Amino acid sequence: MSLLKKVKYCVITLSLILSSNLIQAQITNDITHDEAFKALQAAKKKAEDSNILVNIAIVDAGANLKAFIRMDESFLGSIDVAIKKAKTARYFNIDTGKLGELTQPGGIIYNIEHSNGGLITFPGGLPIKNKDGKIIGAIGVSGGTIEQDRAIASVGAKAITY
Repeated sequence: MSLLKKVKYCVITLSLILSSNLIQAQITNDITHDEAFKALQAAKKKAEDSNILVNIAIVDAGANLKAFIRMDESFLGSIDVAIKKAKTARYFNIDTGKLGELTQPGGIIYNIEHSNGGLITFPGGLPIKNKDGKIIGAIGVSGGTIEQDRAIASVGAKAITY
């Protein structure tokens, strides 16, 4: 094989390796279906063990709905709240309860909940991180008290990092 052909072969091989690594990096920065389902199932089990009827939403890195469950007899009004908690957590990469502390009258982002088609700024929405600490999505839970919603969301968010 000539030197020119060897160089071309090396360049093509290197290009394929770099492309593959770039694609893999993009894939790992978004929650997979399996990860979303695992988070959803873990949160659902926590809710069942606690005897709490909730709606649970998982969004991907782009805040698009990836997985959802409405437990039998949970509040219909909580469907939208769970989805908005997940989206809010992803939009701002923060626990929705922590965001709520900043949105109180006199707070630095008072009234932000009126942006983005409506946000939820009370507990129950959490970012989901991968094993490397990169945010890949978020979870929102609604139907219990805010403390219960946060606890259930926390179990779901942590399910894929262990």
